[in-house]
Amino acid sequence: MTAVETQITYSNSYTIHHEEAYMTQEEDWDRDLLLDPAWEKQQRKTFTAWCNSHLRKAGTQIENIEEDFRNGLKLMLLLEVISGERLPKPDKGKMRFHKIANVNKALDFICSKGVKLVSIGAEEIVDGNVKMTLGMIWTIILRFAIQDISVEETSAKEGLLLWCQRKTAPYRNVNVQNFHISWKDGLALCALIHRHRPDLIDYSKLRKDDPIGNLNTAFEVAEKFLDIPKMLDAEDIVNTPKPDEKAIMTYVSCFYHAFAGAEQAETAANRICKVLAVNQENEKLMEEYEKLASELLEWIRRTIPWLENRVAEQTMRAMQQKLEDFRDYRRIHKPPRVQEKCQLEINFNTLQTKLRLSNRPAFMPSEGKMVSDIANAWKGLEQVEKGYEEWLLTEIRRLERLDHLAEKFKQKCAMHESWTSGKEDLLSQKDYESASLMEIRALMRKHEAFESDLAAHQDRVEQIAAIAQELNELDYHDAATVNARCQGICDQWDNLGTLTQKRRDALERVEKLWETIDQLYLEFAKRAAPFNNWMDGAMEDLQDMFIVHSIEEIQSLITAHDQFKATLPEADKERMATLGIHNEILKIAQTYGIKLSGINPYTNLSSQDISTKWDTVKHLVPLRDQMLQEEVARQQANERLRRQFAAQANIIGPWIQTKMEEIGHVSVDISGSLEEQMNSLKQYEQNIINYKSNIDKLEGDHQLSQESLIFDNKHTNYSMEHVRVGWEQLLTTIARTINEVENQILTRDAKGISQEQLNEFRASFNHFDRKRNGMMDPDDFRACLISMGYDLGEVEFARIMTLVDPNNTGVVTFQAFIDFMTRETAETDTAEQVMASFKILASDKNYITVDELRRELPPEQAEYCISRMTRYIGADSPPGALDYISFSSALYGESDL
Repeated sequence: MTAVETQITYSNSYTIHHEEAYMTQEEDWDRDLLLDPAWEKQQRKTFTAWCNSHLRKAGTQIENIEEDFRNGLKLMLLLEVISGERLPKPDKGKMRFHKIANVNKALDFICSKGVKLVSIGAEEIVDGNVKMTLGMIWTIILRFAIQDISVEETSAKEGLLLWCQRKTAPYRNVNVQNFHISWKDGLALCALIHRHRPDLIDYSKLRKDDPIGNLNTAFEVAEKFLDIPKMLDAEDIVNTPKPDEKAIMTYVSCFYHAFAGAEQAETAANRICKVLAVNQENEKLMEEYEKLASELLEWIRRTIPWLENRVAEQTMRAMQQKLEDFRDYRRIHKPPRVQEKCQLEINFNTLQTKLRLSNRPAFMPSEGKMVSDIANAWKGLEQVEKGYEEWLLTEIRRLERLDHLAEKFKQKCAMHESWTSGKEDLLSQKDYESASLMEIRALMRKHEAFESDLAAHQDRVEQIAAIAQELNELDYHDAATVNARCQGICDQWDNLGTLTQKRRDALERVEKLWETIDQLYLEFAKRAAPFNNWMDGAMEDLQDMFIVHSIEEIQSLITAHDQFKATLPEADKERMATLGIHNEILKIAQTYGIKLSGINPYTNLSSQDISTKWDTVKHLVPLRDQMLQEEVARQQANERLRRQFAAQANIIGPWIQTKMEEIGHVSVDISGSLEEQMNSLKQYEQNIINYKSNIDKLEGDHQLSQESLIFDNKHTNYSMEHVRVGWEQLLTTIARTINEVENQILTRDAKGISQEQLNEFRASFNHFDRKRNGMMDPDDFRACLISMGYDLGEVEFARIMTLVDPNNTGVVTFQAFIDFMTRETAETDTAEQVMASFKILASDKNYITVDELRRELPPEQAEYCISRMTRYIGADSPPGALDYISFSSALYGESDL
């Protein structure tokens, strides 16, 4: 032991130096203890008994402590016995200087053991100074009986006190706080004995109100069975307000040395507690993994049928509600599950690392709950999710088209039905049978005009049929009504054609009977009918509904409208010419005094009809202009939404990619410690979390775009789906990278490797990681081992590969590389070590009892063992004996050793 300097002051007579903390506590002890006769009496008796416990080994003893050490001979003998070393030969003379020489030899020996005596000389001992003599003996006791007592790196006094507190903690009425009044009732001493030798004392029969009886019981048992001489008087301790601390410490230290062998059992118990704590923590992590995995898989199981439901709604409102429900799922319900999936993978990796570091078998989740099972289920969820969103958007476009076509169909049908109203009755008339020649000719011309009008309406009927066909192809929900109406129009059209031909045939038969015809009426009818039809078409076009998705499409409609407006002057000329014919008729009638009936026999169209429709056309033109301009504004707003979304997406997309690359660089950077890497990654994680508001804003712009039915964007290559996937990958990557560094720190600390060693391992790994993907090929791994000084043969290398690549994946990860580099030298607990510890607690028996477990282990660990150990089968075992051998093997997943 290194020489140290000690200093302890007794009264005002002498000083002793020592650097160790257990001696500095003397400053807190009463320096005038020896002034109290009761304390001096206790010290004299205790120190005398302590000295005799050692001197009797040399066949001698002392009677009077201050007298028997005066010649130095028994003092030198005492030091030889307790130190096991030889002192210089004593002087044999009986003169005073011979005695002083012998005492000086003893004091020099004490100083050689690191105790420096100041202000004390041999003369005081030779002269029989009782205070100096007791102080010297206390110094010897401190140096050779108490100094080496240390529990959990405390000083000697604190260590001895902590040892006493731990051993007596389970006992009622015992509360050791010091080395004086805590021992007055004797229960603490009896508890110390019972804890180590329960066969010597029946502690349950002791009473707190019998201190003298308790103390004498402890003194007698210790002297008879533990070879600890009686050093104190029960009456002196009980009748003293505060017993002498040095006397109590001296006596208690004898118990510590007597029971030192029991410390081996305590060490074994601590080791077992540590192993059991690891197993309990791992089992808790396994239960948490199973619970979280079950909940996540159950959520996926419930969600997939909802996403697989492809039953389309019949209305746009219902389909838009489905789309809104899907957005809520993506925005509200799914993100927490993404975090749960990431946390599940992190928990699994951490658990496997802890199991590997504690030499436990790898954790195998329940069937169907592996990380790969969860990943496959998640992949299936995302595939169904993608298909569901595509189906929703397709259905919405289909319904939008259907609504447009249905409205257009109704409009054209209404116009056609309005035109055909009464036409069948008109064609079925036989008015020509009683008509005059002029009337017949009029009927013939009127019929020709009708045929012209009928031909002009052929295009509308074809359009109606085409729209009905398209509605059927798009699976319109009210297709039956559309088909019935279309069929009625077609049947009526066919009947009109038949009736028209029949009437023409009839009129042609009698046409030669009629010679006179009013040419002007006929000409008016011929010009008015197509012009009227043109105006009908113009009104139809001006009121035609339209649907566009871009600025270009609306500009095309505006151009077509402008072209139509350019034809209006020419149409106005035609109108004036047609009305001019009517005016000519009136002029002729007026000129020749012809009384007109006011009805054109060849057409139902009048000049008033032409004028009215022309006014209607002129009124519809500016309304059409307004509709087109409103659509232009809407498309411009859509374009602004596209550009607004693209501006953000073109920033966020590259930002996510950059952060992914930066995180990758941090994970392979070896310039700093793992803690510095962790701090850097935590900063990245915080930056990413702070960036979430940009993603949320982009989601808001994306939702606005979809609400405006914007489904394309030529200003960016980043769709919302791309950004979502990138963001989820970024969150997962930073979380996994932080977890990998945490596992590296856990590996480093658990394996006892330094930061420099870890950096060296990482540098070597990075050098041979050719693809920079965190893995080495077997050839690169072999080259890496050779570069680090391994002499590898084929057999040895094959053995190492089974360790670092047990699943034959063909690659070596960084974690497997670190595990291999630290496995050979790392200090680990094993099943054999745990078994040996239990054997100590069981006193070398092959079984252990419930009482032994509860006495030696903390309550929680004791009950853990009792609940999991199987019954020991053996003829020599008592009832209830437990098998700790099988239990130790089971902790490490091994068969019975």
